Amino acid sequence: MFLRSHLRDGGRVPASVQPYFFLSYAHTPRFGPGGPDPDMWVERLFRDLCNHIMALTSLPAGSEAGFMDREIRSGEGWSERLGAALATCRVFVPLFSPRYFASEMCGKEWFAFAQRAIQLGAVSNEKTEAIIPALWVPVPPSQLPLPAERLQFNHNTFGERYVTDGLYGLIKLRGYAEQYEHAVYELARRIVNVAETVRLEPVRPLDYRVVPSAFGPAGSRHGGPSARTLHVTVAAASRHDLPEGRSPEYYGESALEWNPYHPASQRPVAYVAEELVKNLNYQTTMSSFDDEAGHFDGKQPPTRPEILIVDRWAVEDEHRRQRLAAFDQEHRPWINVVVPWNRYDHQSRVKEAELAHRLEETLPVKMSQGRAACRAAANGVASMETLGQILPQVVEAAAQQFLRHAQAYPPAGHTPTERRRLLGPMGMSDPPPAPFPPTAQHGTDAGNDSTDTDRGDADDSQS
Repeated sequence: MFLRSHLRDGGRVPASVQPYFFLSYAHTPRFGPGGPDPDMWVERLFRDLCNHIMALTSLPAGSEAGFMDREIRSGEGWSERLGAALATCRVFVPLFSPRYFASEMCGKEWFAFAQRAIQLGAVSNEKTEAIIPALWVPVPPSQLPLPAERLQFNHNTFGERYVTDGLYGLIKLRGYAEQYEHAVYELARRIVNVAETVRLEPVRPLDYRVVPSAFGPAGSRHGGPSARTLHVTVAAASRHDLPEGRSPEYYGESALEWNPYHPASQRPVAYVAEELVKNLNYQTTMSSFDDEAGHFDGKQPPTRPEILIVDRWAVEDEHRRQRLAAFDQEHRPWINVVVPWNRYDHQSRVKEAELAHRLEETLPVKMSQGRAACRAAANGVASMETLGQILPQVVEAAAQQFLRHAQAYPPAGHTPTERRRLLGPMGMSDPPPAPFPPTAQHGTDAGNDSTDTDRGDADDSQS
């Protein structure tokens, strides 16, 4: 309760109150009524990790070494409890298993924590990784969603048996107690090392119920050639072609280096958006609008959903404004607009009304479409934190439009063939003679090829 009220009131959470790790796992249903609780083995692992961490650190007695959700994500306050733990824990420990990556709840936990690390990385402009995966049950690489596949983690240091059998195998099989203890101790050491090195600061808790899953919707959770892709385009100036009087401190050598949230953020907005999109189980590509202008063709079916990140200052250049206006006239509903806008930027604040009006005139269709998908995205995203909250909604809207307009392809290896026809009574390809001559009395005409067999198929399909 102290932790939640401290965050709610905007206070700083003491380091001793932050849980060292959040153990994320997929609840296993009981086998039959009254059967043993299969999650008791996960609870044993959690207790062992907590004991090792208390021994390896100077945490005072009573401190929260870790957090584990022992309930089935239901009941009063479950969302608040999970949100507070994910907003404060130092390290995220997902227990890999096939069931884990099929769980939407586990995907939500992953994304909520990953968003914190991305925001910290934007502030420091350094790669921030505080996710330490543990193998509960080994999972083939082909079954890993993209966020898990991208983790650079060497499981071999935890022992050969750990890699082949996972922690569940070591804890259940007789004769592997020593290998289990070694793996858990090494995992605890890794948690402590990352927690002390990364120093992930607490943030305001997210509403866990509306957080997206890092594994994507069902059916899109595996990597490989068929994985989902999304393109990010940035419409902004470089420091070499700024409007007269515009400060260059927010710009770089290209549009992709535009950093509207400077100095609070040290990382360009395109790269922050890229990291957020990757943690929605997408492969991403990026480009400048100036480089892409002239290559858009609204008559061609889309190949991926897209996000257009627009600097309102970009419309001050007349040639770019005209290209944006021409782009707006093409029918491309699978491209959604995001407008970052830093009100702490004095120049932007002074010209806000003027630039906003000019952008509305330039992109009336896209701005209207953007508001329908996410009003905040089109009206001006005020901070990096807000960007992390609204971007999943923008991506989902673009993905839905992409699915509506994309060209449908038959499965690989499928060759369209002529519909097979039933053979005659003697195996001949010619149909048998009609039992009645075609007359108006039977509701047929000379061009009607309907048969009793066809009517039978229709009846079967309705039964």
